[in-house]
Amino acid sequence: MKKTLWTLLLLLGSLTAFSQSYFKDGLSSEWHSQKREELRKLMPTNSVAVFFNNPVKNRTNDVDYIYHPDTDFFYLTGLREPNAVLVIFSEEREVNGGVADELIFVQNRDPRAEMWNGKRLGTEDVMSELGFEQALLNSDFGSKSGINLQDFDKILTFSLSEGIEESSNNEPLITMVNDFKTATAYPDKLTEASAQIYAMIKNSDLETSDRVVQMLKRYESQYPEMMEDPLVSSYMNAESPEKRMVVKEEMPEQKLDITALASMMATLREIKTPEEIALLKKAVMISAVGQIEVMKAAKVGMTEREIQGVHEFIYKRYGAEELGYPSIVGGGNNGCILHYIENDKRDLTDRLLLMDLGAEWRGYTADVTRTIPINGKFNAEEKAIYELVYQAQEAGIVISKPGTTFQEIDAAGREIINKGLAKLGIIKEGESHMYFPHGTSHHIGLDVHDRGTRNPLQEGMVFTIEPGIYIPEGSDCDPKWWGIAVRIEDDILITKDGAVNLSGDAPRTVAAIEEMMRLPSVLEEWVLPEID
Repeated sequence: MKKTLWTLLLLLGSLTAFSQSYFKDGLSSEWHSQKREELRKLMPTNSVAVFFNNPVKNRTNDVDYIYHPDTDFFYLTGLREPNAVLVIFSEEREVNGGVADELIFVQNRDPRAEMWNGKRLGTEDVMSELGFEQALLNSDFGSKSGINLQDFDKILTFSLSEGIEESSNNEPLITMVNDFKTATAYPDKLTEASAQIYAMIKNSDLETSDRVVQMLKRYESQYPEMMEDPLVSSYMNAESPEKRMVVKEEMPEQKLDITALASMMATLREIKTPEEIALLKKAVMISAVGQIEVMKAAKVGMTEREIQGVHEFIYKRYGAEELGYPSIVGGGNNGCILHYIENDKRDLTDRLLLMDLGAEWRGYTADVTRTIPINGKFNAEEKAIYELVYQAQEAGIVISKPGTTFQEIDAAGREIINKGLAKLGIIKEGESHMYFPHGTSHHIGLDVHDRGTRNPLQEGMVFTIEPGIYIPEGSDCDPKWWGIAVRIEDDILITKDGAVNLSGDAPRTVAAIEEMMRLPSVLEEWVLPEID
């Protein structure tokens, strides 16, 4: 069959959703430039850091997922386009007849591509709008870049072991990655795990080598291919610490480092600036309003998907550009699935509804969870479990201040939950269990599980406190507890005076939730026609 002109045009212009908005109320070019300068100060002397932006990912046929930049790349540049590379030098150096401490390589302006997918910045607008002094086309990244990577003592990047999805949309990125691998003699089997293993061996000495061998033995089952490496095997099987040092000296020095950037970026990103905190507050407030409106709208007989839709409608109503992560809406036993995202249960009845959702505002994401009774009233068992989780969360919030550790927050809540479960007869005193299987806290920011060192809390950190209890059907306890799942999650800002609950407007107590659920919803009069 002959293809029509319209079909050919569709094939030539697939739905890639490349174009990204640059918000006036987002981070400024000066802010991103300052972050590049802060990274430069953490880099070793005579080093270069190379950041590749995310590839485009295909959804189906000629339709791609909406593009989302790599968050480290966005943090340092503000650029939201694919097929781009950022290069940062630890010191200024001569490049292409001039002096520079950074270069960015971006896709070209292309009127035909922009007709289908929206405007590209190109080199001129990247310089004028994003504050770069030098911007080059991505086609210049290799031999035309003016950069000899072998001139540096250290080359910093992230693992490039995973293959990039092959498509015409990713061809420039694939070419740049291949050029980089050739220029750095990038090993075929180099991964973060193998790099960490080599680093452990290189950093060992006579006193620590026994401990390193024990750590390597723990890796053995997880990374068997690494143990086939002759140098690693020789180190592990050496008869004495002295002979291990001989093996260590045989290991070649590596200019290429795929692990150091992660800790540098974690150091930068875990403390939020006032500009970041303002964006996070907006994301959190939008998410809290979503929880409030769902409490008023929730009724027996609704579906998980319907509840999800109300949340996400609220986000879009306020202008949030995206979700921070796939929405989790679990009714009854589905709430016991920690990352349940199917949200396809119909006819919610008189059980609890766990809702873990977060709006993304100008790149920054909230992470707020509330658990409510779909019929508006907690029964005795649900209330008992809910009160335990609430008390555990309160204990964590109360002690959160500069100097507190994540471990202390977790321990405070876990002690309350363990004692409470034993008192209710769900476990025996001191018994280990899986009813609280996850950690209590993580940083939030550009990622919902944001980069951070997990050092003691400092002013400017924003993180979650999210204890939970999950009792799946068939658990080894009285069946009256089966199917109860409760998580309460709030986003906490650390100030010099202690903790501020950014999501505290969304009711957290049993009484406040039940009171909110008695209020009328603005959606009650919104009646849609029935569709068979």
